[in-house]
Amino acid sequence: MSNQTENAKTALILGATGGIGGAVAQGLALRGWRIRALGRNAAEASRRQPYFDWVQGDAMQAEDVLKAADGADVIVHAVNPPGYRNWGQLVLPMLDNTIAAAKAVGARIVLPGTVYNFGPDVFPNVTEDSAQRPKTRKGAIRVQMERRLKAAAEQDGTPVIIVRAGDFFGDSRANSWFSQAMVTPGKLISSVTYPGKRGVGHQWAYLPDVAETMIRLIEKGDELPVFAAYHMRGHWDGDGTRMIDAVRRALGRSIKVKAFPWWIVPLAAPFVPFMRELREMSYLWDVPLEMRNDKLLAALGEEPHTPMDEAVRASLAAIGCLPAA
Repeated sequence: MSNQTENAKTALILGATGGIGGAVAQGLALRGWRIRALGRNAAEASRRQPYFDWVQGDAMQAEDVLKAADGADVIVHAVNPPGYRNWGQLVLPMLDNTIAAAKAVGARIVLPGTVYNFGPDVFPNVTEDSAQRPKTRKGAIRVQMERRLKAAAEQDGTPVIIVRAGDFFGDSRANSWFSQAMVTPGKLISSVTYPGKRGVGHQWAYLPDVAETMIRLIEKGDELPVFAAYHMRGHWDGDGTRMIDAVRRALGRSIKVKAFPWWIVPLAAPFVPFMRELREMSYLWDVPLEMRNDKLLAALGEEPHTPMDEAVRASLAAIGCLPAA
């Protein structure tokens, strides 16, 4: 992955050890970008990914982010609090550090967005300009993040790209419904647990497609508005059966489908951080939310899209749920 040249642009990746941050970093490196990554354990991360320029530091420390951002053309803000703990106390200060660093060095900020900032009042068809009235604590924080980014773009001229997508699947490092609720990583599949209601649509996003979309937008950055937000179409499962059928085809056999035990989530939430996340986001399985990609198509001409069967098979292989070849 050493296509980087002496005159290559530099991308600072915050969250390079995570799913989307790692995927964007690898994709940019293959295109010749110089990748700098900030990590709390840079020495260990460097052993796993030696092609990146790892910088020891913490996204919660403004001086660490500013130092790492020196000379960066782009800052990909894909960092989350360790273990998803203390979300309310850490997320906004980390973003403020990114905004300050980007302003200081003249970098573009790229944020992997979510659907959490939208409430059911704008469902089922959500556009980039739909009103953001979330019903959850995490959604409210997401609204604040985007407001601060928009202010940085409009008031200071700091360019921003936001890509919102459905539920991720497709990487062994990502916290997702697919890998932490539907199947058990590292185990062959005998059944699938589905969180949604029968007949209710759900939107999925294959993580490599999300990363590729972000990269193509980064490459067209100078042609985009100073504040540019886009929705991905991803994989729309209109009645909750498409994802399950793709898993069946990947396995080449029938499987049992179980309902997700929502009753256990409130009991486990005080002790398991991911269960707290599930509890807050449960409403997204009760009603359909479908994002259109018209604006993205206008910008890129097409949306990077891996066929469902190929994406699901690769996802199951990545988390060790397929028999050895």
